[in-house]
Amino acid sequence: MQLRDRCFLLLGGTGGIGRALVEPLLGEGARLLVATRRPEEVTLPAGVKAVKLDLAATDLDRQLEALSDTWPDLYGVIHCAGQNVFSALQQSSVADIDNQLAVNLRSAILVARHFVPRFIGQGGGALVFIGSTFGSIGYPGYTGYCATKFGLRGFTEALRRELADTPVDITFVAPRATHTAMNPQAVDELNKALGNAMDSPQQVADSIVRAMIRDQRRCFIGWPERLFVIINGVMPRLVDRAVIRQLPVIRRYLNSGVSS
Repeated sequence: MQLRDRCFLLLGGTGGIGRALVEPLLGEGARLLVATRRPEEVTLPAGVKAVKLDLAATDLDRQLEALSDTWPDLYGVIHCAGQNVFSALQQSSVADIDNQLAVNLRSAILVARHFVPRFIGQGGGALVFIGSTFGSIGYPGYTGYCATKFGLRGFTEALRRELADTPVDITFVAPRATHTAMNPQAVDELNKALGNAMDSPQQVADSIVRAMIRDQRRCFIGWPERLFVIINGVMPRLVDRAVIRQLPVIRRYLNSGVSS
């Protein structure tokens, strides 16, 4: 995928992995719009424009229409926005569940629904979705998050196959655990206690840009996480047993009283 001189809309570009994506994309010559609910409060590098968009809004489809009318030269969208709550299911609020569904899954579907016909009409375009290893491996404490990321992975797989005979590129990138402000203290402590590797947002951002440049359709970041994804797909009981052994530690952090 060529990035130079092409305009991309970056969703979730004001923090974490999304923020880390800005510089490498600019370094490849891309032009960027960064979506945010409050563009007047965002400070971005020179040449990057903040645009108003609320991914959880009920009128997201109409907001996307207005954005496309204003920026008709958009070539691609990078969906890097996400909500993540570390909580036992019975302790999850309805609002937490709804927010994760709205931002992680519903918004991705509506973004694709809006841009696919436009990209086909202009002769090409790209949709890049940032998922998670937890979109392939169900994990305690992340029932709502896993549900949305499993859904996102399935959606992008179906969409990629549906558009296989069109000029629209669909890319799915699944990072492993990442050091971002979205993680509560309990999650960082849990990963440390379990010996789980965590990548920096910049490492993940660099992997995403490489996947785009190399035209990778699916990219799972991290080893041995890539292996666990394969094992979970063919022999899930092995992963069941491994996670059950971790369950006492996971429950300790779930019940640690550290808010998410």
